[in-house]
Amino acid sequence: MKIYHTIVMSYHMIGALFGDIVGSVFEGHPIKHAEFELFSRFSRFTDDSVLTVATADAIMTGASYAEKYREYYRRYPHAGYGGMFHQWAGNAGSAPYGSFGNGSAMRVSPIGWAFNDLETVLSEAKKSAAVTHNHPEGIKGAQATAASVFLARTGATKEDIKSFIQSRFGYDLSRTLDEIRPWYSFDITCQGSVPESIIAFLESESCEDAIRKAISLGGDADTQACIAGSIAEAYFGLPVAFAQKVLEMLDDHLRAVTLQFQKKFMR
Repeated sequence: MKIYHTIVMSYHMIGALFGDIVGSVFEGHPIKHAEFELFSRFSRFTDDSVLTVATADAIMTGASYAEKYREYYRRYPHAGYGGMFHQWAGNAGSAPYGSFGNGSAMRVSPIGWAFNDLETVLSEAKKSAAVTHNHPEGIKGAQATAASVFLARTGATKEDIKSFIQSRFGYDLSRTLDEIRPWYSFDITCQGSVPESIIAFLESESCEDAIRKAISLGGDADTQACIAGSIAEAYFGLPVAFAQKVLEMLDDHLRAVTLQFQKKFMR
């Protein structure tokens, strides 16, 4: 397996989009190894990328998360959303539906970049999750992901991140990917996929490596790679060539909002 070592930069949420696009090929076609082409003619952005950018848009404009999620759903109605989200987004009066799915975690990474203290990150992550995923586990998954991104970008070590996530959220991060992989299967719950995604980051050597390792579990590939990629980019940075490739694969609107977010929160 070739891991690319080139000039890296922090592109903010592009690590999440990178993971989603690479993982899109393996959603429903699980693999148990990390030897695969990063990009193919089947690679595409999915609802993970769409709603990640929607979160960034909400932060920049001051709109509510619910408003932006519905707006982006209307703009990208066929991006691959879950059934309950379809129903919620298509009805402006819909209440949260008590989900503990990993959709709350896949879209949250911009919050870890945009806010400057951990408690605000945790509060905003809860707000972003609760408009749909108001189950405690749905909120926990979003908070754990956003906190990991924040800690990674502010200089925490992997051990610091592991210790905080375990103590605050009760996730078992002591397992290894080699222990998990043989029995692991598709799981869209936060409690069954977010800890494994964080472990993929903890065992990684680069953003690319984290994405490959997350996909190699054979689970919800695009979402787990999105989560792992979002944390790994904050920790390692992202090679310029990968960032450019991801931006090329977005449409004009998603690309423009992504670049605007990067410019606004560049540090």
